[in-house]
Amino acid sequence: MHILIIEDEKQLCQSIAEGLRMDGYEADTCFDGEEGLELCLVENYDLILLDLNLPGVDGLEILRQFRESDTSTPVLILSARGQIQDKVEGLDLGANDYLTKPFHFEELEARIRSLTRRKFIQQDVCLQCGRISFDTRTRKASVDGLPLSLTRKESSLLEYFLLHQNRIISPEEMIEHIWDGSVNSLSNSIRVHISSLRKKLRTALGFDPIQNKIGQGYILTEVIQ
Repeated sequence: MHILIIEDEKQLCQSIAEGLRMDGYEADTCFDGEEGLELCLVENYDLILLDLNLPGVDGLEILRQFRESDTSTPVLILSARGQIQDKVEGLDLGANDYLTKPFHFEELEARIRSLTRRKFIQQDVCLQCGRISFDTRTRKASVDGLPLSLTRKESSLLEYFLLHQNRIISPEEMIEHIWDGSVNSLSNSIRVHISSLRKKLRTALGFDPIQNKIGQGYILTEVIQ
C-alpha cells in the first residue's frame, strides 16, 4: 500500500512515515500544501493522510480540488482542529475519516486498516487464497496454518497479490503501490523480492502459486495441490 502524508510538522510527519514503513506500507512525505496538492493530482496513492493547517494551500482546499478529479481514493484528515464544524466541513468536502491531534499511533493504524480494506472491498482482516492466509492486522502470513517467515517487502507483495488475486499485476503497478518510486520497472529489485516470495511459497505449498506472464506482469491464482 502506498500512502501520502501531507503534514507541515516535520517531526510528526516523519514519525508517522517511519511507523507506517515498519508496518509494511510505502509512505511519501510532504510538508506544504502546494506540493501536497500537486502530488495528489499527479501520483496514484492508496490513501492520503491530510493535515488542514498547511503553508501555501490549506488542507480543505487540497481536499476540494482533489475530489473534483478523484472521488475514490480514501482521505484521512489529521488535524488539531477538533471542533464539530471543522469535522463536518472536512467530511462534507469528501474526507473519509477525521482524526484529531494528538492521537495514538495505534488508533491511526486501525483507521488506516479500515479505510484500505474498505477501498479494496475486503471485509475480513484475514486475506486468503487457497491454503495461503495473511492477517492484515498482525501482518503475519501462514500456509495451512503454519507461520510463513516473510520480510516487510515480501509481506507487502503478498498482501497486494491477495487483494488482487486472479488478476495480472504489472511491474509499474507494483512500483506505484508497494515501492516508493525509487525504482523503475526494469529494476532488479522487483524481480529479486518476487523471486524470494515465490521460493518461500513454493517450499511451503509444494508448488508456485504466482505465475509470470511474459511482458505483462505476475498473477496469483488459487491452485490447490
